[in-house]
Amino acid sequence: MANSSDEFRLASPGIDHQGRLPRKYTGDGQGAKKNISPPLEWYNVPEGTKTLALVVQDIDAPDPDGPIVPWTHWVVANIPPTLKGLPEGFSGKDEVGGDGEYGGIKEGNNDWKVPGWCGPKLPSPGHRFEFKVYALDDELHLGNKNVMIMGWM
Repeated sequence: MANSSDEFRLASPGIDHQGRLPRKYTGDGQGAKKNISPPLEWYNVPEGTKTLALVVQDIDAPDPDGPIVPWTHWVVANIPPTLKGLPEGFSGKDEVGGDGEYGGIKEGNNDWKVPGWCGPKLPSPGHRFEFKVYALDDELHLGNKNVMIMGWM
C-alpha cells in the first residue's frame, strides 16, 4: 500500500490555510487584481503519464432551475508531465500554446463559453471548488477550436 506522501496529488500555495480562495483569484477582485489564475503544484505524477489535464469546478453552483450543477471555471489540457505546476496568473498568457515548456498546453472553454480561468463572483459565501488534475496516457487532440472537456468525473 502506498503511503500518502507517494500519492498523486494537487496543491495550491495561493489558497489560504482555511481553504479560502483569495479575492484576487475571483471575478470580484482585490484592488487592481482580478481573475488571476491561482498557482498550482502537483506531486508524484504516475509513471507512464503522457499529459496532464486540469478541471476546476464550483460544485455548489445552483442552476437557475433549482438543482446544484457543477460550474466549470477552468479547463487545461496537454500539460507536459515534466511540469511540476502552473504559476499564478498562467491563464491567458502568451506562453499558452506558444513555444517553450508551456507550448503544447491548451485552455478549453469554461461554462462562460470562453477559454481560460474565470474566477467566481459569488452571490453567497460557502461555495466549494474542486481542483482536479488527471494523469492521461495520451495527448488530447483538440484541433484548433477551444473545446470544453466534459465527463471526466
